[in-house]
This record gives sequence, structure tokens and C-alpha cells, in this order.
Amino acid sequence: MTIRAALLQGKKMLEDACIAAPRLTAEVLLAHAIRCDRTWLFAHSGDELREVWWIHYGRYLHERLNGKPTQYITGRQEFYGREFRVTPDVLIPRPETEHLIEAALECARDAGTIVDIGTGSGAIAVTLALELRARVFATDISERAVRVAEGNARRLGAAVRFVLCDLGSAVASGRFDLVVSNPPYVPEAGEESIQREVRAHEPRLALFGGADGLGVYRRLIPEAGRLLKPGGRLIIEIGWSAAEEVKAMLAGWEGVETRPDLAGIPRVMLAKKP
Repeated sequence: MTIRAALLQGKKMLEDACIAAPRLTAEVLLAHAIRCDRTWLFAHSGDELREVWWIHYGRYLHERLNGKPTQYITGRQEFYGREFRVTPDVLIPRPETEHLIEAALECARDAGTIVDIGTGSGAIAVTLALELRARVFATDISERAVRVAEGNARRLGAAVRFVLCDLGSAVASGRFDLVVSNPPYVPEAGEESIQREVRAHEPRLALFGGADGLGVYRRLIPEAGRLLKPGGRLIIEIGWSAAEEVKAMLAGWEGVETRPDLAGIPRVMLAKKP
């Protein structure tokens, strides 16, 4: 079997299973099996597929057909132009979260100290550390997530200090210019409405924010107030229907602003500590 034939066969299997982007997924999985990039596949499409490549490719296709996200199969996900390693211990970084990065770069470029609450893969903390001249800290309650984030920071050359704790409980008060977070915000009651790949494979701790999805915000916002210096900023990602509720929690803060994503859905909320 040639590489071209293997791609066509994989694409057909993924299409029949209604997997999104079947051609791209087949290319990514075969490239991962061969340990090459996708451009190599096109340049060698007539080459015979080695047996070991076929064995790995078949296993990856089987995993994807059974709902395992492509990113957990390959162990990689791009975020803000950089490749991050991901495992089932961390949430897969989403393109929508890049809006949080853009808001931070626009509104808090002069921040000297930053803390990322619930860092997961470290995508936000590492990106801000590389984009800004700031001292960056990051926390997570999951030891396994912290290990993944530390590995990403090390590979990408980002100076981030990681702290294992609940929210910012192990971090001193009043020392930060910027607090950022992409907290869990999926309501537990809406579990069946999210994709099978998400609910079956991504960590529940990073997904669900209590019965109404707002449980972490109720704790996070007062915690951010404790951590921030006077005049410091809070930038958080929000769920698609949570804007009004989160805005109400920010009563007493200044300059509260909501920014939409490319689909027009409220995605990022900004506020300033008085």
C-alpha cells in the first residue's frame, strides 16, 4: 500500500464515522505514525507504506474512531504559534483562548508580575512569559497538570514558576499586576450537550464548574482581588452564557469589559482592581 492509498483509506474510515476534518486528521495521524511532517507525505505519496508505519497508523485511526482526540494521540497542540505537549491530564488548549492572550498583550503589556490560575498545559503562562517581559507564576491543583506545564515551559524556554495549590492559596497577597485564568465553566447539568471526545477524554476537573458552571468564578474573583495590587487587572475566559452572571460578581471593580470571539460569543472579561 502506498502513502497516498493509506491516506485515502483513513479519510474514508473517518468520514464514515462522521469525524470532523477527515482528510486533515488522516494526514496528521499518518505523519505521527511515520514521525514526519505533513509536507513529507505529499512529497512521498507514491512510496510504499512500511509495515511498522501501517501498524502505528492503524492503531491511531482506531483510537480516533473510538473518540480519543487527535491531540491526545499525537501529544501535541498548537497555541499562539507554538507547539505545546498535551496529555489527558490537561485540557487541550483552544484557539478561542488566544483572545485572552491578545487582551493581555493589549491591556497589560506593562505588567511586571503575572499569575495564571489553573494553568493546565501552561499554554497561557508560557505564552505570556515569552511575549512579555514579566515575572510569571502559574498555579494548578493537579500535580500531573503541573508536570505537563513545567515540561512545556522547559521545552519552549519560558521562565515560569509553577505552584501546586488550589487557585492562588499558596501565593502571597497583593503582589501581582495581572491575574489571568481560563477556569472550568461547563455546567454539570450540560454534560450531555458537549462533544463525546470532550466529556469522555478531557479532565473533568478542568471542564466542569459546578451545577451552573459558575462555581469557580465565585471563588476566583475574590481570590484575584486578594492577589492583585491596587490598579491591577483581571482577565478571564468565560462560558458562552455566563457574561451577565460573571459581570455581576465583578461589582465594585473598575473598567469591566466583555470581549467576543470570532463567532461573536462573549469570550473574555476584563476588570481592574480599584
